[in-house]
Amino acid sequence: MQYQYDLFVIGAGSGGVRASRVAASKGFKVGVAEASALGGTCVNIGCVPKKLFVYGSEYGHVAEQAQGYGWQFAKPSFDWATLRDNKTKEIERLNGIYKNLLENPGVTIHQGYGKLVDAHTVQVGEELITAERILIAVGAQPFVPEFPGSEHALVSDDMFYLDELPESILVVGGGYIAVEFAGICNGLGVSTTLMYRGDKLLRGFDEDVREFATQEFNKAGIDVQLNSDVAAIEMDGKQKRVTLKNGRELVVDQVLYATGRVPKTAELNLEAVGVKTNSKGAIEVDHNYKSTVESVYAIGDVTDKVQLTPVAIKEAMALIGYWFDQKECAMDYDNIPTAVFCQPPIGTVGLTEQEADDRGFDIDVYQTDFRAMKHTLSGAQERSFMKLIVDRGTDRVLGAHMVGDYAGEIIQGLGIAIKAGATKAHFDSTVGVHPTSAEEFVTFSAAALKKR
Repeated sequence: MQYQYDLFVIGAGSGGVRASRVAASKGFKVGVAEASALGGTCVNIGCVPKKLFVYGSEYGHVAEQAQGYGWQFAKPSFDWATLRDNKTKEIERLNGIYKNLLENPGVTIHQGYGKLVDAHTVQVGEELITAERILIAVGAQPFVPEFPGSEHALVSDDMFYLDELPESILVVGGGYIAVEFAGICNGLGVSTTLMYRGDKLLRGFDEDVREFATQEFNKAGIDVQLNSDVAAIEMDGKQKRVTLKNGRELVVDQVLYATGRVPKTAELNLEAVGVKTNSKGAIEVDHNYKSTVESVYAIGDVTDKVQLTPVAIKEAMALIGYWFDQKECAMDYDNIPTAVFCQPPIGTVGLTEQEADDRGFDIDVYQTDFRAMKHTLSGAQERSFMKLIVDRGTDRVLGAHMVGDYAGEIIQGLGIAIKAGATKAHFDSTVGVHPTSAEEFVTFSAAALKKR
């Protein structure tokens, strides 16, 4: 049968764009359907604008902390519209870059939602498009549980385009999106409450990291309320009255729900075509990212493996190798470095202490916390935390974790070392860059051993 395209991609996010443009550059005739702006969640309503907001929120501390270094500034003021609109201009610039990335190798862009009609047909608007292969890369979307007044809650998508910055906000959730937006709002001068139904924030992270980070959030001025959950939200004039399940009430200008993201599969017509999904709506794929339908593949957040932009890009490249070079996809999901851009930021790679124990490793744990050199004069009471997990039998470093300035930048380098199988002896024999916080990772001595 003659198809219109060799490959048709539903979703022009990071994974979809990479697969499309590389496949086109290698000779495939490729089409892409995208209903929103090019670049997907990360570029438009995710990591890129969020990081810009993080940068913007950090400047509020400069005037105060600079006094210890001899600088005097007038009391700073902040204009929300300037940050919001400059962010939007940058995102529009990136949209243009993504358009060129697709069109230059010959990818045809179809504006609109794509849904499956059969194993080789996609409908975009009124148009029916046929393809030998179909790749689904539509990502995920914020999830808000249903409760009385849930329609009054914002989600992370909304935060990038608010008409005005609220004076007070309740952020509900305990994951990375929740703690990042709590830090952003707090840094921009918003009275911020961070509420989570569990007893600790950041489930899945190292236990010491979770506890240390929470202490720092409180110290920074975020009101962290654990073991608390929302029962209802109702409008109270222009504000929102929030009733908790324990009967307590609080009134805030805005409520942000950051309680996780779910695969964006509801409108894809998957069931009718035979593409199997799990209980969360994620598309089930084999190791080559093939779904239960031979011609339909899926990568990225829609498969709910690891919801990170660089992972989706790596999956796209693995799929390209499978299609063009007959290489079985062998994506390694171990030792993926990641960062949480909260304040202070978190960087982590490899196993947590708890995961190492659960897997049966006999481990040594080295850790330290300290006040960074910068703050000996700034007057800030912020502290940093670092931790190494080491396998006693092989001396191999199984995990590295950090809370503190530049954690994401530092963990990227350590990620290479841990991926390469570096040992504690390798760390010890590496000369530290002095004076930096990062040198703590290569100067851990027996004195830093954690009593377990």
